[in-house]
Amino acid sequence: MLEAMMNAKVGDDVFHEDPSINELEAFAADMFGMEEAMFCPSGTMSNEIAVKAHTNAGDEVICEYNSHIYVYEGGGIAFNSFCQVRPIPGNRGRIKAHQVLDSINPDDIHRAPTRLVSLENTCNRGGGSCYDWNDITEISNVCRDHHLNLHLDGARLFNALAETEQTPRQYGSAFDSINICLSKGLGAPVGSLLLGSSAFIKKSRRIRKVWGGGMRQAGFLGAAGLFALKNNVHRLHDDHLRALKIAEALNKKSFIGEIMPVETNIIIFEVKGSYTAKSLAEKFKENQILVIPISETKIRIVLHLDISPAMVNETIQFIDSL
Repeated sequence: MLEAMMNAKVGDDVFHEDPSINELEAFAADMFGMEEAMFCPSGTMSNEIAVKAHTNAGDEVICEYNSHIYVYEGGGIAFNSFCQVRPIPGNRGRIKAHQVLDSINPDDIHRAPTRLVSLENTCNRGGGSCYDWNDITEISNVCRDHHLNLHLDGARLFNALAETEQTPRQYGSAFDSINICLSKGLGAPVGSLLLGSSAFIKKSRRIRKVWGGGMRQAGFLGAAGLFALKNNVHRLHDDHLRALKIAEALNKKSFIGEIMPVETNIIIFEVKGSYTAKSLAEKFKENQILVIPISETKIRIVLHLDISPAMVNETIQFIDSL
């Protein structure tokens, strides 16, 4: 990847003159069967641009109440798009079509117009949970029947694809826009792609420019992203198997409570007894293992490209020693 970056052909991406970015965007758009793609510095920017492009001020956005766009993007939907959110309680980050249908506001001047539905796959706070394809299809049909836009925060979509029978093109046919991250498990240092129709991406480029996301010689990053899509997708299942091994070790300890089902590369588990989430995370850190307390009682561990089998074994040995 570093070699690809060092040898990248670059230009001015704001003027569509960066050949590496152009190649990356065309490659991803074709992969998903969508008309165009746009490179962004982060998944948060991609998501927030999508919300802005799909909505008008005063509209309402439906999402699961643990969604990244609602919990982890600094109130961006309100700040950037002047929209309100209808958060729905789901099952480990996933919602059903009937919940979407029940949450659509009537055409009433007292109610915010429902304009956008956003799903997240895999679901971060759901422990890397994957949507069932039938549920996505049913939600997509509800959105089309009610003239709603449907966005996918697919920051970890390739992790879901590694565990299911679906293809990127099936997702491209079900959603109006998709955000995919090139960092996370794919290993690129920076970057995300927003995919959609040509008209949607044209509008999104204007928003990206206004928000300072247009870059000049971005091809050095684009080359890393292209390398990631071509070389690092097939190995994601390895991360999932390693996550299961760590979860098995955790499950043997008396101070570990509920462990969310491990479907992909994320482990979220409850800490009890003699430890708090913070104190246990500090114990991990003392042994050069970085984990994140996501609440007073829960810790998140993520497996990715740079975590080797030897590191996994060392982590399991440390857990066994506690």
